Amino acid sequence: MSKQNKSSFFLMLKRMLFGSKHSSPEDIFSEEQIQSPGITVLKTFVSNKIAMFGVICFLILFLSCMILPIFFPIENAYQDVTQMNIAPGFDMLSVPKSLSDNGKQISGGSTFGVGIDKEGYIYEWGRFPNEKLKNIPKDMGKVVQVSAGLDHVLALDEKGQLFTWGNDRFMLGDISLDLLGVTDIKQIMAGYQLSLVLRENGRLYTWGNENLVRVSIPKEVQGNIDKFVSNTGLVIVLTKDGRIVPLSNNTSAFHNIPEEVQGNAVDIALTDRAGAALTSQGRVYTWGSDSYGLLHVPEEIQGRVKELCAGRYHFVALLDDGTLSAWGDTTFGQTDVPSGSSFVSISSGYFQSYGITEKGKVEKWGLKGYLMGTDDFGRDIFRRLLAGGRMTMTIGAISVIISTTIGIFVGGIAGYYGGKVDNLLMRLTEIVSSIPFLPFAIILSAVLGSKITEAQRISLIMVILGILTWPPLARLVRGQVLAEREQEFIIAAKAIGVKEAGIIFRYILPNVITVIIVNATLDFATCMLTESSLSFLGFGVVEPNPTWGNMLNTAKSSKVIGELWWRWVFPSISLGLCTISINCIGDGLRDAIDPKSNER
Repeated sequence: MSKQNKSSFFLMLKRMLFGSKHSSPEDIFSEEQIQSPGITVLKTFVSNKIAMFGVICFLILFLSCMILPIFFPIENAYQDVTQMNIAPGFDMLSVPKSLSDNGKQISGGSTFGVGIDKEGYIYEWGRFPNEKLKNIPKDMGKVVQVSAGLDHVLALDEKGQLFTWGNDRFMLGDISLDLLGVTDIKQIMAGYQLSLVLRENGRLYTWGNENLVRVSIPKEVQGNIDKFVSNTGLVIVLTKDGRIVPLSNNTSAFHNIPEEVQGNAVDIALTDRAGAALTSQGRVYTWGSDSYGLLHVPEEIQGRVKELCAGRYHFVALLDDGTLSAWGDTTFGQTDVPSGSSFVSISSGYFQSYGITEKGKVEKWGLKGYLMGTDDFGRDIFRRLLAGGRMTMTIGAISVIISTTIGIFVGGIAGYYGGKVDNLLMRLTEIVSSIPFLPFAIILSAVLGSKITEAQRISLIMVILGILTWPPLARLVRGQVLAEREQEFIIAAKAIGVKEAGIIFRYILPNVITVIIVNATLDFATCMLTESSLSFLGFGVVEPNPTWGNMLNTAKSSKVIGELWWRWVFPSISLGLCTISINCIGDGLRDAIDPKSNER
């Protein structure tokens, strides 16, 4: 063989074995690539940009709703009126730069903060629940004390004059006449719809909504008060002789004060669930409810505590070496105290805490804000959106599994056997199809009412959705089986004695499974929308369990739609994006399985 012929032969062999990107279509030696139908469907589906967009969006939503609730859990019974209808944002701890390096005193309110610098200038930041909070009085002198409450502020200047602004309901804007001209004010506090002022002579004055926080001062205590603290329903005082006295006639867990602190207390702090007292030996004693571990004081700080403060559900302690320690609820990072600094004073708001170092630098930690805002019960919409998505997707998925199982079984039997069996099953299918789902579910929910638990109600919704949505799939499977049962391989299976159940479920159904997958995918989105519709109408999953549907149900008023946009925008976007993504996936699968569907 000549050298030229050898070169041609090896070139031809190389192209046959390995192919060549330079080979022309006309090359008779080019090998046509042969691939399985499954690979062809997969490549066609992947090349569909709309379908892949649907896959990516759905995976993001699905994984977020299934995984993130582990890190962002919710308590269904949780409510907090101090956090109602807060817009999205993270500026609750945005202390102004001119104050953050020159702080003297900080006070945290419900969603905002106020502070004064060493020159006595006052600053505000955060989310203001009342627009009047921005109207800082212009005639104040050098401010020496300031306190932030739920939605009002109380301040004291160096001349002993009191100023208040913000909420002026319940006569909060009317400073007690007994304090006019007084110059010996020791402590001030803007509490929960209440203002409190303590004079050097030990007398306590209150004004505001005293129906909410009833203050009853015993005669032997009035004139003997050294310090007071308050939460959303109670005021507790520390007397000059070291005793702790709750100023309420109603006995509660806050009255169970440890005997060890009576007569020996030097500081007190009060959350909404528990109280704490500091003794002269630097030890902390707690009492009340043990919610969030409030009664579990870190043992390593005992004997070293100099000062106490408290938020809604957490305590903060300043130690003798200038470091900090905190315990209690840490949902918003309330116990994540900063390290590496030496602090001289601390203060806590509702969910925020502040510390001032020796150089006047302000450190802050706790609740910065909400990614998606809060609802009318003060609940975090982001957390509820995740939990609601998991509920909605779970109900949709289980409903589809039930309906698909019934549809495959009924359609497969009817299509294979035909005749009387086919007529009987198809008439049953028509009966089920004639039942109007929404009216039926609404009537059933109204009849059962409160007779079933919420878990039973959720299970009932999944079963009803599954039982009433299988007829379309049954008809589709029947038609496919009717076409497949006449194929040669089915006749061969019968000839060799394969049982009928095996022929239906081992030979026929695998050939129609792609159609079933497409139908089930589209039904998944339909079941999610149906569940959301039921919950939106108030007949599905009910509060406090979240779903995307009942989240939209609580946001259907004109005020919410016009002013509190975040309460309906995020659930509607999530539900809409999820169902559209699933439909895109279903359409992409259909086009990949049956390419001729685009031509029809």
